[in-house]
Amino acid sequence: MQGVRGCVFLSTNNGASWKAIDSGLTGASVYAIAICDGNLFLGTDGGGVYRRWPGNIFTGINTSWVEPVAVFKLQQNYPNPFNPSTTIKYELPRASQVSLKVYDILGREVSVLVNEKKDAGAYEVKFNGSNLASGMYFYRLRAGDYVAVKKLLLMK
Repeated sequence: MQGVRGCVFLSTNNGASWKAIDSGLTGASVYAIAICDGNLFLGTDGGGVYRRWPGNIFTGINTSWVEPVAVFKLQQNYPNPFNPSTTIKYELPRASQVSLKVYDILGREVSVLVNEKKDAGAYEVKFNGSNLASGMYFYRLRAGDYVAVKKLLLMK
């Protein structure tokens, strides 16, 4: 891209080459970018706003806002009761060593779902109980000093 003036570029070949798509914007500094209803909006220095309908140049972009995770949280699995699989969600406000395990009613470990360091964020894990008997089970999340336990019910 050396020697090319402009602020917004498009690559259709995974970055092997780039094409300026900012006609009328060259030389301005861009301070904000937003996508709304298929339009690209750029806030520029001096308070200007540039709008372009980019057609199909944006693919696979999720423009919804994701709130940062504020606290450790273990959510109730769903569906519950389940047969044979269920989803467990948890949230981490900071990077942590995470352990998520399932135990039977006697406290015996029946499954290790997660046992690794994870970055801050929201996660979901699928648990398949097809090899287990119907009954009450528990799942426990350990992340740093945080520990939480919830019940799940497998009904075959």
